[in-house]
Amino acid sequence: MLVGYARTSTLDQTAGLDAQLRDLTNTGCDKVFEEQVSSVDLVNREALTEALDYLREGDTLVVTKLDRLARSVAHLMEVLGAIEAKKANLRILSMNIDTGTATGKLMLSIMGSVAEFERSIMLERQREGIAKAKAAGKYKGRKPTAKAKSEEVLRLHREGVGGSAIARKVGIGRSSVYRILHEDTGT
Repeated sequence: MLVGYARTSTLDQTAGLDAQLRDLTNTGCDKVFEEQVSSVDLVNREALTEALDYLREGDTLVVTKLDRLARSVAHLMEVLGAIEAKKANLRILSMNIDTGTATGKLMLSIMGSVAEFERSIMLERQREGIAKAKAAGKYKGRKPTAKAKSEEVLRLHREGVGGSAIARKVGIGRSSVYRILHEDTGT
């Protein structure tokens, strides 16, 4: 049985999800699991967990691209281990890789390593760019959202509005509300 898995990082990427679902259906997947969650949030990928639980011996998990499945080689190997433990296979359509073959397993390991290497290089360049901008005084980081709303928080508090209600009205977290109140009273 072919079991499909489709993922996009955000709810805005409906076209990307639709394309994945179309490709998985055209490949002949009997069942498709889908979700819209960032790959960084590896803990909350419920559809992937369901897809892995659904696999039986001889099944193949099908994804359109490697980056839809895993962000790192470590995570890829973890997912692959779960698939292999069920005596199932993994197929990545864009790379024409099927782990049902020895060559497919080798190619997947190599491609996963290359993808992780590319991501590491990109992050390294980003850190270098930030450090350079900071040195030139051009990078100040993200503007503190809660601090910018201190006056409104204090006004609402003086009017007798509770911390949770203030947080909802102002659009910041409760802890930020209490931090502002604490800093104002000095206690």
